[in-house]
Amino acid sequence: MKTIFVATLLLMMTFTGGFAADGLVSVKSPYSTIQTMDRLEEIVTQKGLTVFARIDHAKGAQRIGKFLRPTELLMFGNPQGGTPFMECAQTVAIDLPLKALVWEDQQGQVWLSYNEPGYLAARHAAGTCPVVDNLSRALNGISQKAVETEAK
Repeated sequence: MKTIFVATLLLMMTFTGGFAADGLVSVKSPYSTIQTMDRLEEIVTQKGLTVFARIDHAKGAQRIGKFLRPTELLMFGNPQGGTPFMECAQTVAIDLPLKALVWEDQQGQVWLSYNEPGYLAARHAAGTCPVVDNLSRALNGISQKAVETEAK
C-alpha cells in the first residue's frame, strides 16, 4: 500500500509540475500571490470549508521593519475531514486545520504549497487512516483549480 501511495504522489508531482520535500507539495501558479490566494480562498469557501484565518506574513514583517517576499497562509477545513483524521491519531490535531501557503520565490515565481496528508499521517503513526486518501485528493484538486489558467 505504501508503494502505491509513493507512486501516486510521484505521478501527481510529475503531471502538476510540483515538487515535494519533507511532505511539502508545491505547485507553480501563473498568478500573483494575492490573485492565487484570492482564488484559493474562493474555491475553499465554495466547497463549503471553513476559512479560519488568512495570514499575511509579509505585512507582519513590515510592522517590525523587515522585508519578506509575498507570503500568505490560509487555514481552512471542516470537522467531516479533520475529526476522522484525529480519531486515527489525536496528535494530528497539531497539524490541523489544513493549511496552504502561497509564496513568491527569489525569482518571482509564485507557488502554492501544502502539507501532504500522507506525510502528516506518517508523522503521527496513522499511515493506515482511511481519510488520508480523500484529504490528499481534495487538497490536490483545490490547489490545481486555484492555479489553473482560465480558458480563453
